[in-house]
Formats: sequence, structure tokens, C-alpha cells
Amino acid sequence: MNILRFAFAGALFLATTTSAVVAQAAEFITIQLKDGPVVVELNDKVAPKHVERIKALAAAGEYDNVAFHRVIEGFMAQTGDVQFGDMEDGFQPGAAGTGGSSQPDLPQEFSDVPFERGTVGMARSQDPNSANSQFFIMFAPGDFLNGQYTVVGKVVSGMENVDKIKRGDEASNGAVTDPDRMIKVTVGK
Repeated sequence: MNILRFAFAGALFLATTTSAVVAQAAEFITIQLKDGPVVVELNDKVAPKHVERIKALAAAGEYDNVAFHRVIEGFMAQTGDVQFGDMEDGFQPGAAGTGGSSQPDLPQEFSDVPFERGTVGMARSQDPNSANSQFFIMFAPGDFLNGQYTVVGKVVSGMENVDKIKRGDEASNGAVTDPDRMIKVTVGK
């Protein structure tokens, strides 16, 4: 009888530990760049719908090979246009930054989380409820964005790789010729 108790206790411990690890890993995405990986810790407490969208698109492979179409020195690197930004399937440089996913736009989830170096936020048009698939990673603090854009997470490792993303032309609002890309994006670390 003691053997069964130990076996049951061991199985219960393993199941609990495995579930916790899987749940914990699901709160991250890893973006593979040319210079190495970038791990983003997602914040589903402040932006549950946006985090769910990013994880779903990453899990489906939608972000793979998507260009960093707008990169402004001292500000941010923008990517995530799965409609026009896929550099291996229908890339349209002139339209990159205007598209989204096949899913509907999301309602804003603004918070008091500040835009600091490494913050990941959702890109949108003038309409606060227009975020879809595009996001940006901050190179530096951007207090003017606080409370105006949805924060979805922060870079917890690999910021040095983000810093190496090719910059765009300042005269063209950061548009990048022959841009770098997200090679692969996966859910988890």
C-alpha cells in the first residue's frame, strides 16, 4: 500500500511541476534574429487579449520571416505585419506596416506600465482599437507613449540582439530598405 501512495504522490508531483513549467513557459515568446535569440516575457495581467493574439500568431508560425519594416534609432523597431511583411511569402515592402492578421482588430488595453528600454508594445493606427498583429520593441524610454499604446511585455534577454537590428531612413519615418527579419518566433523560452 505504501508503494502505491509513493507512486501516486510522485505522479501528482510530476503532473503539478510539469503543468507549472508549461504554464510558465507559455508566458514567453522567443524571437530568433540573425544575431541571436530575444526572449520576451509577456504580461497577460495588463493585456490578456493582445498577449493571447501574439501567442496564437507565434504558435501558428505567422511571425516567421516577418520584416522589421520600421526601425528608428533611439526609439523602436517595429515588426509583425503578417499580411505584407513576410519576406519569404508575398513580401510587399511598400505595404509593410499597413497590414495585419486575418483576425479582427483588438480593443485597446492601455495600462500604467511605462514604455522603457526593452518594452514591447502593440502598434496601431490613430484608432486606439486598431491593434492587430504588429508590435514594436523600444530601444529607449518613450514616456510620450505611456497610457496611449498597449504594453504586452518586455525583453528579458537578448536586448543586445535587438540593438543590432538594421535601422531605417530617418527621412522616411524609419522605413528600412532590405530589412532584418524575425527568422522564427516560438512560444516559450
